Amino acid sequence: MSTSQIIKPKLGVFDLSIIVISLVIGMGIFRTPSEVATKAGTPEIFFLAWTIGAIVSLFGALTFAEIGSRIPTAGGFYKLFSICYNPVFAFMVNWITVISNAASTAAVAIMGSAYIAPILFPGMPEVQSTLFVTIGTVTLLLIINLLGIRISSMVLNGLMLIKIALILLLISCVFVATGVDAHAITHSPLPVDENPLKAFIMCFIPVFFTYGGYQHTINFGSDIANPSRTLPKSIFIGITVILVLYLAVNFSYFSVLGFDHLANTKTLASDMIGVLFGKTASVFLSLVMFLAVMAYVNVSILSNPRVYYAMAQDKVLPGIFMRVNAKTQVQEIGVLVFCGFIFITLFFMQSFQKILEYVMFFDSISLIAAAGAIFILRKRAKKNETDESGIFKLKLYPWLPGIYILVYTLVNISVFVSNKEAFGWGAVLFLSGFPLFYLIRKAINT
Repeated sequence: MSTSQIIKPKLGVFDLSIIVISLVIGMGIFRTPSEVATKAGTPEIFFLAWTIGAIVSLFGALTFAEIGSRIPTAGGFYKLFSICYNPVFAFMVNWITVISNAASTAAVAIMGSAYIAPILFPGMPEVQSTLFVTIGTVTLLLIINLLGIRISSMVLNGLMLIKIALILLLISCVFVATGVDAHAITHSPLPVDENPLKAFIMCFIPVFFTYGGYQHTINFGSDIANPSRTLPKSIFIGITVILVLYLAVNFSYFSVLGFDHLANTKTLASDMIGVLFGKTASVFLSLVMFLAVMAYVNVSILSNPRVYYAMAQDKVLPGIFMRVNAKTQVQEIGVLVFCGFIFITLFFMQSFQKILEYVMFFDSISLIAAAGAIFILRKRAKKNETDESGIFKLKLYPWLPGIYILVYTLVNISVFVSNKEAFGWGAVLFLSGFPLFYLIRKAINT
């Protein structure tokens, strides 16, 4: 009997709720609120965008939960596309996902570097110093990974604890902010978009970047006890906790710093601590933020080459991506390629906002295609008269996945409105996957 036959579903409501929270709460909440505030122009649109973002993310998480229960296969989120779509289209989506993951890591690295760059290079222009620190840190992490050094599970768990502790610390700041002179720390008033609907839609880019991650619930379909009950309940609990935390920390930013300062800073956490407790506390928190963010970047460098390995196993990437150093157990080619994509992203875009727009263009395509798979899977099940007992079935189908797809279409449109260059180059990179598929297939079969 194979191992897969004797594994029993073990994840209950609490376990899966924690998984959902862990997948979503990354480092974005310490940076993207500034981007949202800039695009919103008013506090009302700002907080509405965060609330609607959570509701739409709930729709998406439930959609992916059903997909995961219908195709409980190992190998990651990317396999969904090869199961449901034409191999060429599946490769094109997976190709931009590979690029998007590297670009997203680059964006997070810039976010962390922004906290420490002014301390290390006080006389250097902000953009140059942040880029310099980012490149240096990613290079160091690349060398560490090539040497085979691993981040232990204790450090990874510690990272999650650091993030939760920082969020709770920032939330608590609102209770000690009495007497803070907000006018002394605000910038010039933000320009308000004459079209509130346009301003609201433009907020989708940073908001959905911050809420991303729930789609990976698709990987746990076969590990969940009683999925028809456990999945919706745990996802609802997880997204609700995330919404409460995000609204609370954003309210704390708003209350302590003021809306204009919130929109104009790149170091929210240290700014707020500095206002309340002084410069020394601000410097200390900047160091903690930098270490926490770069630990995340290191995890990303460790994990993404494994996706390349799985893709090579499926013969959609050359077999060289399955090579593992016998001594260090490092996927050297995969690590080098992934970091190469990070450096290319930094070279061409450099700013957090520009990278964010590229990432959300790629993500919107992959998430629209992934959510659309629910229609294909349901149609196949009906045609084949498949026994669906034990499968989680989404309520209010097809409305919830339909709304989710519509909103992410608006995300794609907002990228076009915000940065036509990002939209154009993103489209070129997506379409380049078509000839690349045939080139790789020819190389593999030669």
